[in-house]
Amino acid sequence: MGYEVDIIDLDKATEMRFKYKGLKSYSSKVDISGLCVEFLTEDREHLKMWEDNFYSMSEDIRAHAKIYSIKDPELEMKVLFEPSTNSAFLFNFEYYGWIKSIALGISGSILEEAHDTYSVHGAVLDMDGRGVTLIAPSKTGKTTQSWGLLRMNNAHLISDDWYFVKLGKGRPIAYASEKNCYIDADIGDIWEEYKPLVSQVKFDNNGRGIANIRWVAGESSVIPMTKIRFIFLLKRDHNDPVTIRRFSPDEGLEYLLKNDLCNPHQIVWDAHKNSIRASFFSSFLSSCEIYLVNTIRTPQETQELIRNVITTACDVVQ
Repeated sequence: MGYEVDIIDLDKATEMRFKYKGLKSYSSKVDISGLCVEFLTEDREHLKMWEDNFYSMSEDIRAHAKIYSIKDPELEMKVLFEPSTNSAFLFNFEYYGWIKSIALGISGSILEEAHDTYSVHGAVLDMDGRGVTLIAPSKTGKTTQSWGLLRMNNAHLISDDWYFVKLGKGRPIAYASEKNCYIDADIGDIWEEYKPLVSQVKFDNNGRGIANIRWVAGESSVIPMTKIRFIFLLKRDHNDPVTIRRFSPDEGLEYLLKNDLCNPHQIVWDAHKNSIRASFFSSFLSSCEIYLVNTIRTPQETQELIRNVITTACDVVQ
């Protein structure tokens, strides 16, 4: 993660709002899993990406959280966050991906405390009625493999980056967090089916842009929720020749805790939050089938490993 988060008190947040209230900011409210999150920025391109990225919220709804994106040459790039009002002040952020992840992190912090709804930094799909999630550290192939799975018959996307989970009787239920995906420009180089999509996207200086997968996969290719059965944890370790193996819930939890839950965008890290999240993931993993996939082969070969697990298991009558 390329930014620091400093927790501030209410007095400091009030000071920040007063100091920057004269900025000619644009604002937009969006719906993140039922929460109203307001974004204020002087950057019209970031505002447009924000509105393409998330589902809109009525401007009449008061915000549960506010994100102020501020350009101030006197300060370094960082985040100031005030927890009681869920106000975040982002200084000198050029990369939109971090802005949207901070919005999701704040939303997750609210939901896990008040609504027993938990965040997973991962991709999740519905494969003919069975939920499949891929959770991984950065640069291990999560997006590549999730978009590869979407090419299968009867596959539907819930989210390619972040989703929310409710636990209860039976399988965990995963809910979408975003309307459209923030994709890499090279996704069409790996899976040719997405070249028409890439040609329609405006990419930023980081080679990423907001894309509507429905343009190439159909209007019904994105659905709001699924019940998760399969959890694929990814790693990339060329010193380990094993490419896939079944994991126990304890092994899965150990892997996630060792990798900070594969989520660098949790806005608050403390003992209380860590306890909540560890308890959730313990229950979450215990309700699903878990596999560790080592993505040292080509994307196509790794895709076949994952597909074989799904199709073989789904051929067995439960």
